[in-house]
Parts: sequence; structure tokens; C-alpha cells
Amino acid sequence: MKKLKERWNIETNWQLMIIFVVFAVTGSTSAKFAGPTTDFFGITKEMGWYIYWPFRILVIFPLYQVLLVFFGWLYGQYDFFWNFEKKMLRAMKLGFLIKN
Repeated sequence: MKKLKERWNIETNWQLMIIFVVFAVTGSTSAKFAGPTTDFFGITKEMGWYIYWPFRILVIFPLYQVLLVFFGWLYGQYDFFWNFEKKMLRAMKLGFLIKN
């Protein structure tokens, strides 16, 4: 935990726990929203895995990014998650999507 706290530049175990909770809530929420979204667009498993799963992942990815910052803000860790988000998008060569 000490190395993780140093890497993420956080000071307390409480803050680390909140960050883990935000990651968990965000993942669960984005996965939960993906089902109704695929239904809305009429994408079903019967169409084939090669259509269903790529579409579902494409839906979850941007939703996850937005929810991560939102839940980070909600739990009082906006700065951490906004910096985390910017770093992740830059690593994926999508840094043009954010304004410095």
C-alpha cells in the first residue's frame, strides 16, 4: 500500500480506501448502464458476439471515463481522478480530447 500511496501521491489510508471505492462503484455502474444502452440501440447477443461485445465495450469506455470523474467529485477526490483521467487518456494517445 505504501508504494501505491507514493505512486498516486496520496497521504492517508482513508483516501486510498475512498479511491478504491470510487473505482468499484464506477465499474459497476458503467457495466450496469451498458445493458440498457445496448437494448436501446437494438444490439442483442443474438446478433453475434463480434457485434454485441465490441459495441458494448465502446459504450462502456466513454461512460466509464465520465462516471469516474463524477464519482471522484462526489466522494471528494475530484483532483485525483481528473489527473488520473488525463494521464490515462494521454497514455492511450487520446490526450487531444482533454483541455489542459
